[in-house]
Amino acid sequence: MTSKITLQHSFAARARIAGRIRLTPLIGSPLLSARTDSDISLKLEQTQITGSFKLRGATNAILSLTDAERAMGVVGVSTGNHGRGLAYAAAQAGVRCIICMSELVPQNKVEGIKSYGAEVRIVGRSQDDAQLEVDRLVAEGMVMLPPFDHPNIIAGQSTVALEMLEQAPDMDTVLVPLSGGGLISGVAIVMKAVNPNIRVIGISMERGAAMYESLQAGKPILVEEQETLADSLGGGIGLDNAYTFEMTKNLVDDIVLVSEAEIAEAICHAYWQERQIIEGSGSVGIAALLAGKIDAPGRCVSLISGQNIDMALHKRLIDRENFDVATETNATGGPDA
Repeated sequence: MTSKITLQHSFAARARIAGRIRLTPLIGSPLLSARTDSDISLKLEQTQITGSFKLRGATNAILSLTDAERAMGVVGVSTGNHGRGLAYAAAQAGVRCIICMSELVPQNKVEGIKSYGAEVRIVGRSQDDAQLEVDRLVAEGMVMLPPFDHPNIIAGQSTVALEMLEQAPDMDTVLVPLSGGGLISGVAIVMKAVNPNIRVIGISMERGAAMYESLQAGKPILVEEQETLADSLGGGIGLDNAYTFEMTKNLVDDIVLVSEAEIAEAICHAYWQERQIIEGSGSVGIAALLAGKIDAPGRCVSLISGQNIDMALHKRLIDRENFDVATETNATGGPDA
């Protein structure tokens, strides 16, 4: 499986998407460094054009389409950030785009996708439900570009790792938000090819961590989606997963889970101490560091994957209001890929 996507694909993707995405900054975090007795940096991928790393894979996939496929239009299932990236990339290329989403997706993410000109269809209460509508549209002739389990998507996401290596060539550890595995698979392909000693650690939430549960089971399994502050990490990995399950199993050194309280604390830390507005999924690396769940980070880069959080929820979090995280998350929406 892993041999299907290589470092060569990463460099090709980088050349393909050059000028269409931002090279995002990497900054040091003196406070996290002191807290962990390590050298911690943050890769600010939330400053990407659409507010998350997903634009990389979406752009690479759109630009890799044949003329016939472009004419058919593209469709994808998303819990927010993939849809946003795909909508933007499709609009830039003049390609029709439909994004199918579940009722759990926060309204701010639905509106964000619509703002880029894509059509949004809300179906059911899980990504699996939304996927059924995608399958129907594919049967009618559209081209499916999934959130993670696709070679051009993975290769596009891997370009962030090339940037990180240029910005922090001596890193020991990289912390990567983990959902369906497209991002961590791309990062791991690059890191392990360049230096097998770099630890690649996936970070997910305790609620509905589909890749983690699938790896524990030894195969892709169905995992119930649950409301979580890390809504962009929600959704399954697909029972017919062709790439990311095996790549994560073979290339990722460890997976760490963080609680809702730890995610909330990380969002607060990012705002008050790092001056960064980030969504729950983007905060999980910081959450793991603050909770002491990363053993000997050393020279460590935590990838901040996105910023597309509901700002009313963000305000309640940074004001440290006393509320039930699960109830409040449910009130504003739920999962993203």
